[in-house]
Amino acid sequence: MSAFDFECAGETLQALPQGALYWPARRLLAVADLHLEKGSSYAVAARKLLPRYDTRQTLAALASLIDALQPETVVCLGDSFHDREAVARLPDDERGEIERLTARTRFVWIAGNHDPAPPPGYFGKEGWGEVAEEIADGPLVFRHEAHFGPVRGEISGHYHPVAALTVRGRGFRRRCFLTDGHRLILPAFGAYAGGLNALDPAIAQLFPDDYDALLVGRDAVRRLSWRQLRPDAAALG
Repeated sequence: MSAFDFECAGETLQALPQGALYWPARRLLAVADLHLEKGSSYAVAARKLLPRYDTRQTLAALASLIDALQPETVVCLGDSFHDREAVARLPDDERGEIERLTARTRFVWIAGNHDPAPPPGYFGKEGWGEVAEEIADGPLVFRHEAHFGPVRGEISGHYHPVAALTVRGRGFRRRCFLTDGHRLILPAFGAYAGGLNALDPAIAQLFPDDYDALLVGRDAVRRLSWRQLRPDAAALG
């Protein structure tokens, strides 16, 4: 696994090509915005026929990371479930996979705007893990959405950042981490999660000075300054 080492709040962290974060000193794996059962949500609410394999694909990717890293703790940074009824819509196989994963290591589920309250009976010491608004560990704090204003050691998700680039006249978009050394925003880990341009004002206002994008590639992570990024084509018009 080709990890990219960088520092945030004085801690050495690793951005992984899968779009996850690893903190070696704590053996902590963090993922953001799984949006499990987004496909079934669209089928029910929007009547859009999307293949209902997003949860299976997302959980398989998470399981592979747990196999490789053997973390002591897995932190899911909110919007792990696409809506309040997502747990009820889980197929039996996917429900069983969550049970297997959460039995292997400590899971902490951070509350998000899509899943602010866990359904009773699934979480807790004998269930799928702990639920929290945020957790602090040493100099780092893990929460769903970044707080506006100066912070140090904040790790969050919510925005699904993507970097847009033009290379040899060809434009493309890649999921990315965003960091200024004080805070870090993770890309969405979910198979069906969309993305917000890293230059969008909603994101850029959180970084008043310089910040970098850690682009997620197939096998590696590449660091670029925000100055090397481009807005989406629609924004140019």
